[in-house]
Amino acid sequence: MRLLSVLVLAAAVVANAGAESVLRSVTDFPAAADADALFCDSWMLSVETGNAGPWRQVPARCGASVRAYMEGERYASDSAVAAAESLAFASQAFASGEGGAKPAWVFDVDETLLSNAPYYAESGWGATQTSAEPHLSAQNSQYIDPSLATRSHGEAISSFLSSGLEEFNETSFDAWVDVAKAPALPSSLKLYNELQGLGFHIILLTGRSESQRNATEENLLFAGYQSWEKLILRQPSDIGKTAVQYKSERRAVMEVEGFKILGNSGDQWSDLIGLPVSTRSFKLPNPMYYIS
Repeated sequence: MRLLSVLVLAAAVVANAGAESVLRSVTDFPAAADADALFCDSWMLSVETGNAGPWRQVPARCGASVRAYMEGERYASDSAVAAAESLAFASQAFASGEGGAKPAWVFDVDETLLSNAPYYAESGWGATQTSAEPHLSAQNSQYIDPSLATRSHGEAISSFLSSGLEEFNETSFDAWVDVAKAPALPSSLKLYNELQGLGFHIILLTGRSESQRNATEENLLFAGYQSWEKLILRQPSDIGKTAVQYKSERRAVMEVEGFKILGNSGDQWSDLIGLPVSTRSFKLPNPMYYIS
């Protein structure tokens, strides 16, 4: 019995030493050649899980990693996995009759259905912040805490701060929206069509302003999206509301109208949280900016 106890104690010591060794390999060697890549992978995970909270900017050391992610295969793969999980849930929920007479799926637009990657690639994948004050225009209708940087898609965003990145230009982004040539995210377009095939009512809920309705509809059609139930944009009365408040209020109206929101897809947590919530919410990746 004593020998067994000694062996158990020795095994525990070895296991603990092994665990400490693993932890040291992650935390104790910041000067390693791949330290930036390792840190930036962890930072992007923190962003996607929401652990980063209302982050202000992409760390300067991560600009190249974010660019590589957005331009590489991982972004497409991560988006495709999110779409596949969405469809698996939707198929089961629809088959069970859980959605009742009006089963609905809500989609955000920017970086969910449409990709603004061509614009961000042209402008260096981001922006630097020149003022701490929120800026509002007819297209930018959401306040954010003044300590955070501002702007994108009619909502306040974090700025992207890294060497070689250009200052975000609201005028040029709005001009890009007006061109109405943003491509579809392929996995989202596939999911959209599959949900329609199942019989879902598709509702688009975006932070873009009402003044951008024509351009948004034109772009959605250009990208291959058709036959949505409704497209909801910010109205003048929504000025000053956070994305969480604005989108929660619109989901509440949907429920009053008899829709059962089974699914909700968005690239920001503010697309998904706030009561009422959908039965399941699906977060798409976006390490470029944060919307409150």
